[in-house]
Order: sequence, then structure tokens, then C-alpha cells
Amino acid sequence: MVIKEKIVEFMKTSAYNPMLEEELLEALEISTSQKKMFSNLLEEMVSEGLIIKTRRKRYGVPERMGLIVGRLQGHAKGFGFIISDTVGVEDVFIPSNLMNGAMHQDRVIARINQINTSTRRAEGEVIRILERANKEIVGTYEDSKSFGFVVPDDNKINVDVFISKTDRNGAKQGDKVVCEIIEWPEKRRNPEGKVIEILGNQYDAGTDILAIMRKFKLTPEFPEEVEREIESIPEVATEEEIARRRDLRGLQMVTIDGADAKDLDDAVSVEILGNGNYRLGVHIADVAHYVREGTELDKEGLKRATSVYLVDRVIPMLPKKLSNGICSLNPRVDRLTLSVLMEIDKAGKVVSHEIMESVININERMIYEDVSDILEHQDQALIEKYQHVVDDFKRMEELAKILRERRESRGAIDFDFDEAKVVLDPKGRPIDVKKYERRIANRIIEEFMLVCNETIAEHFYWLNSPFVYRVHEEPNMERLEEFNKFVHNFGYHLKGMTNEIHPKMLQDLLKKIKGQKEETVISTLMLRSLKKARYTSDNLGHFGLAAKYYCHFTSPIRRYPDLAIHRIIKEHLQGKITEDRHQRLKAAAAYIAEQSSLREAIADEAERETVDLKKAEYVAQRIGEVFEGIISGVTSFGIFVELDNTIEGMIRLSSLVDDYYIYDSEKHLLIGERKKRIFRIGDVITIEVARVDVKQREIDFSLVEG
Repeated sequence: MVIKEKIVEFMKTSAYNPMLEEELLEALEISTSQKKMFSNLLEEMVSEGLIIKTRRKRYGVPERMGLIVGRLQGHAKGFGFIISDTVGVEDVFIPSNLMNGAMHQDRVIARINQINTSTRRAEGEVIRILERANKEIVGTYEDSKSFGFVVPDDNKINVDVFISKTDRNGAKQGDKVVCEIIEWPEKRRNPEGKVIEILGNQYDAGTDILAIMRKFKLTPEFPEEVEREIESIPEVATEEEIARRRDLRGLQMVTIDGADAKDLDDAVSVEILGNGNYRLGVHIADVAHYVREGTELDKEGLKRATSVYLVDRVIPMLPKKLSNGICSLNPRVDRLTLSVLMEIDKAGKVVSHEIMESVININERMIYEDVSDILEHQDQALIEKYQHVVDDFKRMEELAKILRERRESRGAIDFDFDEAKVVLDPKGRPIDVKKYERRIANRIIEEFMLVCNETIAEHFYWLNSPFVYRVHEEPNMERLEEFNKFVHNFGYHLKGMTNEIHPKMLQDLLKKIKGQKEETVISTLMLRSLKKARYTSDNLGHFGLAAKYYCHFTSPIRRYPDLAIHRIIKEHLQGKITEDRHQRLKAAAAYIAEQSSLREAIADEAERETVDLKKAEYVAQRIGEVFEGIISGVTSFGIFVELDNTIEGMIRLSSLVDDYYIYDSEKHLLIGERKKRIFRIGDVITIEVARVDVKQREIDFSLVEG
């Protein structure tokens, strides 16, 4: 039977014109006995958006027919963008009047109508909805005399859901609810729904985070069948399993993690060899030994694909019995691992490496702060307490510095952004917002994990094995040209920019702006000008790291791609890869990459939303207080200001009453018409907290003169 890929490939050829089913049967040499199966296959492909069936019953691929298939990214103002399923195809803008009932995250087919001459962006119209994404919507119930509405929390869904009196199911004004869609929207009609769960009043403690969890379908609890499987997993490694592995229990090694970390899944060791080279060991918990392919535990892990780190809790990919128990590399107990031993020369080059199933026994469980205090401040009390591993830390610092210099020499981009840590009281109320410290111990672990990930990816690329890569494709030149124009306002430019861009050009710019007042805004805009990293079964390289080969190998307890890679590695080590298995792994890797990229995006959005919520709550308690901030953005409607603790708010243009301000879009600044006062990115100004809308996560500042 002809498979889907071959049909699509056939239809993509330049000689192909849309055919009737009978013509396809003949062209593809489908026998009469297979005709019904072939018909069903074509209809299945149409429903998936792989091919299009015209009104005249002819079949073709979307891109050859002026159509695009992808997910709709909604916007609060009603319009949207279609993110194409096809890699490399630019997003298509959909005006609000041409959404035709499609909602945020729906998978759709759109017709491209025109190319906007000013933006050079394709514009189109939704013609078919393939898959609905929002079967349930979380929002606030608003009541009226004869009916009600649910106002979605997600402002990308910009239509309210109509709720009849019989379908409100006890919901009251101001309740946070989950409603199920029973009638989808059409061109001029709102969706209809029924309330299926009441989360609590919008002002009750804990309802806010619970609503975000339900909005993103994040479930802390695991299904009963998963919990039953977990019960059968042993608490200790068996002697039989230990006996068949490389015994590395005599090798001195440590874990280095955050003080509150419970899932310790990576350990490191560093030795100096007789030839003066370093031998770096990265030892990762062998989660795949316990999470067997095809089990309920594995299926649930793939469904989640990642652990989600919300502001007040972690929603794990795998149950805590694994992550905090047998798969946590606790000190002075035997643990099963996958180890990578790398010989690295004084220039930071990996001259040889070995990958193995191993058993280890950790010497110490260290935290970032203590290791950093030993290396940065020579803390005598800590040096005395950990004297048996202090020399290891010094070797680690030496090696990390060498590896970092090697990465920098090839042009790797290191975005050193300040990350926010929101401190909550026992009731979940924010009491402080401060910056995370990224110190020497954090950098040591980063460098070791990076070189390990590259080594693994290159090894399996040359084996021609099915694999899941972490890729970061080259940026779009048009976006970089816009970025180059922007930085020109600050006296910078990207050197040697032609039709190709090398990451070293961006790295050089980051070095120039280091410590300057405009550093944060230029770094942020640079990041937005680049494509997002993602998972794929094809090795496309990693632009940001200036790496030809890269993967995620080091966190199988919280990222499914790492777990999938571990399985592939173990099967190669055990000689189990047959031709049939190779093909099945290849198909599985493609799906795992797609699912993991999708779930990662959802996790990032949920994490960001909970942090933004608590930041807004924190600032709402400080109305009228005065702070110093830096202008992080200038628009035609106001000035964005970032405070030292990473909180960002806006001074609206309408609140600047001392003059009439004109926006210069080329120079990205506001200038007063009479007094010629200028507000530009990077300026330090004093602000007062004027207004906070916690629900919308909007923070308004007002300018304090003098």
C-alpha cells in the first residue's frame, strides 16, 4: 500500500497537476482490491491537512494551491497569524474579519489573498478548521438577568462564551470557571458553552494559579494506572543490574544543584590524566531503565513531555517517586546512570569519549551557593567542611573556563539575562521580587552539560541513528536587517552582514554593549530577532551555540526528548537496533520532537504567566511608591520602564502632560514638540506606581520629575 509520505512527495513534483481519485489510482498503480483502503487514506490525509480536495474533487498539496496549513496564533485585538506546519514558511496574517470562526490554537487551512506591500507579509483568510484546540475554556463568569457569559482568561481568545441560564450550573458573578464549548463560533456568532467546573471566586487565595493550570491543562495528579505501575518500581538498584554495568563507584563525583532541588539527575566528575588532559564525566540518572517504552507511565510522560515550573509549584513530567526517589542521585547510595567520559585537551577539544551504562555512588550533594562561595570568596568554613572535594571544584572551574573560551572563539551567543525569583508567603502572596544569581557554580554545570550534549549529538549523527536533536535555525535576514537598523541608533552595527549571518557577529555586539545602559533592551530585541529553538529528528545545527550538533541528553526526569535519547543510546550499546527497529524509531523520533516542542511552548507560557501574575500582585501593593528604572522600550503610545528587580511597567503617553510628544519610529524615541525633551531607550528615570490591573497583568507608572 502506498504510504502518506509517498503520496505527498508525488503531489509535490513540478509535473503534478491536481488529479481525480481515479487518476491517482492509475498513476500510483493501486490495485482494484486496494481501492477502498486508498479512498479512506485520501480522506484521512484531507482531514489532517496533508492534502487538499477541491470542489471539483481533485487532490493536491496545499502549498501548490496557494494555501497554508498550520496553527492559528490569536491576538487580543481579534486578528491572528497562522504558524505553518512546514518549516521555513513565513507566518500568514489573518485580519479579524477573515478568521471565520477560528480561535486561538485551532489547526486551520487558509487561503493566501495578497502580499502586503509595506510589511511584505502574506495575508489570508481561514477557509477550513481542521482541529479545534479549545474544547474547554477557563474564564470569569459574568451574570445577567436571562443569560451569562464566560470571559476567557486567555486574551488571545477574544470572544466571550455565551452561557444559557440552564447551563451555568451554579456559577455566580465573579467565579472562575471552566466551560465546555457546545456550539463553535461562526463568522458573526459567539461560541456557546456550559459551565462544567467552578474553581472558586476570582479573589479567593489560590484560585488564580489554579485557573492558569486549568487554562493550560496542567494536571499535578497522575492517572490511577500510572500510580499502580509506579508501585512496582524498586526502591534500590538490584545486584543483577549493577553487575552488568560499568562500575564507577570508585570515581569521586558530586551533584551541584539549587538548595531546594529534589530531583538530582546529573552528577559530574573531573580528573587530570597522565598526559595533562582533563577527563570530564557527566553521569545522568538512567530513567529509561525504570520508565519502559509503551507503559502507561511512558505514555503519560510523552503526553506531558516536560516538567512545568510555575511560580509556586512544580508539575512534574514523571511521578515524584521516581524524580525524588530511585532516579535522584542522592549521596552515598548506589544509583544506575548513563555516563559519558570525555577526554578534553587544554584547548577545550573533546579528543575522545566513551558512553556507557554505569553504576555510581555520589560523594557529596552540593548546592550552587556553597560551591560558588568556595571558589569566589574562599569561604574557610566551607573549604574545611568539603576539603575532600575542594580540589575537584578548582579543576572544574579551570575546565569550565577553557570550554567557555572555546565556545566563545567559535561565536556562541551567551544571553546573560536577569531572571526574576518571586518570593511567596505561605498563602501564595508575593513578598519580594529579586534577581536570580548566576554565579561560577551555575556556569560550571552549564558548560559541562553543553559539551556533553554536543558530544552525544555528534556521536549519534555519525552513527546515522534515529535521534531527537535540539536545533536553532539561522535567523530570517529581514528581521536581522530591522534589528541592525535599530542598534544603529545607539552607534552600533552588525559587522560584515551580507546574505549570511554568523553568530560571532551577534556575539561581538553583545560584548560591546556589556555593562552599557542599553544592554538589556538590545539583548532582548536581538533574541526576539532570532528563531526559537525546537526539537526535530533532523540535525539542523544550533545557531545560537554555533554548534553543528546539539541535543538534550542531561535531564530525562523532566524532558521527554532526553528520555527518548537515552533509550536509543541504550539500544545501541546493547546491540538491539535492527532495520525494522531503526524505521520505527525514526517515526517515533519525529513525533516525539513535535510533541515536545509543542508542550515546551505551553510550559513556557504557563510559567511566564504565573510569574507575571505575581509580579503584578506585588506591585499592586505598592501604589504611590517611587522607584528608579531604565527605559526598556519606546512606542507611539508610551514608554516601557524596567525596574532593577525585572518588573516592567508603562508610562502612557497620555500621562505626559508637560508637552506634546512625537514618536520617532526610526530612532525609537519620543521628543517634546516645544521643550525638545527626549525619552530614549536606556535612559534612567524615576517613576511612581500609578495603577495595576492584576487580571490583565498591566502595570502603569507615572513619571516623577527631577
